[in-house]
Amino acid sequence: MDLTPFRPFLEHLTQTRLAPWAEPLSDAVRERLGPRAHGDLARWEASLAALPELPPGRIALDQSGVGLHSDQPLPPEIASRLRATLMELHPWRKGPFRLHDLHIDTEWRSDWKWDRLADAIDPLDGRLVLDVGCGNGYHAWRMLGAGARLVMGIDPTQVFLCQFLAINRYLVRDQLAVLPLGIEDLPSGLTGFDTVFSMGVLYHRRSPIDHLADLRALLRPGGQLVLETLVLEGEAQQVLVPPDRYAGMRNVWFIPSVEALAVWMGRVGFKDIAVVDVSRTTIEEQRPTDWMRFQSLPDHLDPTDPSRTIEGHPTPVRSILIGRA
Repeated sequence: MDLTPFRPFLEHLTQTRLAPWAEPLSDAVRERLGPRAHGDLARWEASLAALPELPPGRIALDQSGVGLHSDQPLPPEIASRLRATLMELHPWRKGPFRLHDLHIDTEWRSDWKWDRLADAIDPLDGRLVLDVGCGNGYHAWRMLGAGARLVMGIDPTQVFLCQFLAINRYLVRDQLAVLPLGIEDLPSGLTGFDTVFSMGVLYHRRSPIDHLADLRALLRPGGQLVLETLVLEGEAQQVLVPPDRYAGMRNVWFIPSVEALAVWMGRVGFKDIAVVDVSRTTIEEQRPTDWMRFQSLPDHLDPTDPSRTIEGHPTPVRSILIGRA
């Protein structure tokens, strides 16, 4: 894959205060898609090339099922080809998406998370937004639908990049891109975003306080962080450090209490810290589907005690906090 899919977005970026980093971002993407590219990337690119043309429809970015809506069902042969081709990009974890009458029922009901935060954050109208660990870009689409001027999603998982490109094949929105980068791949000194989202990332970082400091550096003065992560129910500054896996996940390092998390944010300079939501993750919100056939949350809960994971830890609770740089 070359830079062609990213060039329209990078051109939009050059019209903003982020312009000095357009070329370094291009270099970082080029390097990630060169020798470091996933071995299946060529196969996923072939799937993108095989996507069928679809009839016109209504672009929906502010609804649960992001995508191209229509009251008319697709012809059976197009519907079958569309479904089969998109299935080649399995697993679909974030969503849901809808293309005409095809419903992509993803592992996560990511729309539920969006509903918990949408009315609590600074309005996104006209803002430059970064979504760290964006997956296939579901929430980034919702950010664009909420009026953001430009949304840059980053995630190093290249099948998620291809899922984004598949959806954008039909929505064609150049003000949004998913770049195949981790936060550590971003150009040195990159800053100037109005809002930075980090959702479902912090507990995967070996140094969570450094991650919070990196997020703050990406914001302009007065910009807002929207942080969503696993938290530990409990008082004071408690932190769970799983000795091995947590709910089947290998790379979970720190799960702090909400109070501890707020202290961490304050230590790296965030102000006006507020807790937006605390919610227990249910098997209705995260579960296997036809579009994500691997194990999911129901497989990692204690069958005799649903309040514990199979490792004996408290079941997942997630919190959303906001803070200002």
